[in-house]
Amino acid sequence: MNKIVNKKRALEIIGNFSRSKVLVVGDIMVDHFMWGKVSRISPEAPVPVVEVQSDDLMLGGCANVLNNIFALGGKVYVTGVIGSDTMGERLLGELRKRHIDTDGILVEAKRPTTLKTRIVAHSQQVVRFDRESRVPIESNSIEKIREYIKSVMDEVGAIVISDYNKGVITMPLLNDIRKVISGKGIPVCVDPKQNDFSLYQDFDIITPNHHEAGRAAGIEIMDGRDIVRIGRRLLDQFNFKALLITRGEEGMNLFEKDGKITHTAFPAQAREVFDVTGAGDTVIGVLALCIASGASFKEAAALANYAAGIVVGKVGTATTSQDELREVL
Repeated sequence: MNKIVNKKRALEIIGNFSRSKVLVVGDIMVDHFMWGKVSRISPEAPVPVVEVQSDDLMLGGCANVLNNIFALGGKVYVTGVIGSDTMGERLLGELRKRHIDTDGILVEAKRPTTLKTRIVAHSQQVVRFDRESRVPIESNSIEKIREYIKSVMDEVGAIVISDYNKGVITMPLLNDIRKVISGKGIPVCVDPKQNDFSLYQDFDIITPNHHEAGRAAGIEIMDGRDIVRIGRRLLDQFNFKALLITRGEEGMNLFEKDGKITHTAFPAQAREVFDVTGAGDTVIGVLALCIASGASFKEAAALANYAAGIVVGKVGTATTSQDELREVL
């Protein structure tokens, strides 16, 4: 890590978190975890019977991104769409408990709040079932999101576009965002889910995992040389300033417009326990918060990598704190 950012500089960036503000735009979701144990197989079918012992509702999707920023002491704004249902109300309640502004969250009566339910037994996920609509949001919702973004534009130091391909992040909305931020100099960080990266063209930095990057470039990854080909192709083709490809326990590769490539190794202590649920949310959230706090792409990538190393050691959609981040430094 010292080759990328020394400890003194890293602590300086972390010290700026509480003065930094980030806007998160995207698919708001709820992660429902049901925890239990398995001691027998069902007599009805060859499936395990999970005896549920407890359950938790957690912020998911772009709400998990904002929760990561919030947990690190950053000020966060959010805009997206939920359904007119109990789960949507509970989600709003969780945000209000954290004193997070909910004015940018819109309700559409015809769609459910996206809910992912995971059943976990003995720290292993047994099954997941989803309740969602992936229909694009209404044009009226796009207009309201645009107006909300305009209203907070002068407050924020970075924007996250958190795309889970659930209908919020569409070309009309992204074009509106481009117009609203034009000339403002606000860096935009994108976590993509759609294979067509032309949607995200000209934004500052994009953070696909290696599978998403390979699909977008049309290249099958066989070895490290393929990662380099993919990175350079996507950077040139879509005019990003930087591209951060996350590779699980292999770490991350940062490609920058000036041709520099930086590999950030995954923290060794995190390789033993590896629950990747929500790790991408941590990466994009910490990356954006670091950039809003004055970090370069390279410095932000190094700190995001360390934060991801902390959360994969926790089961479920987890966050990290300033104290934990300082400790791993």
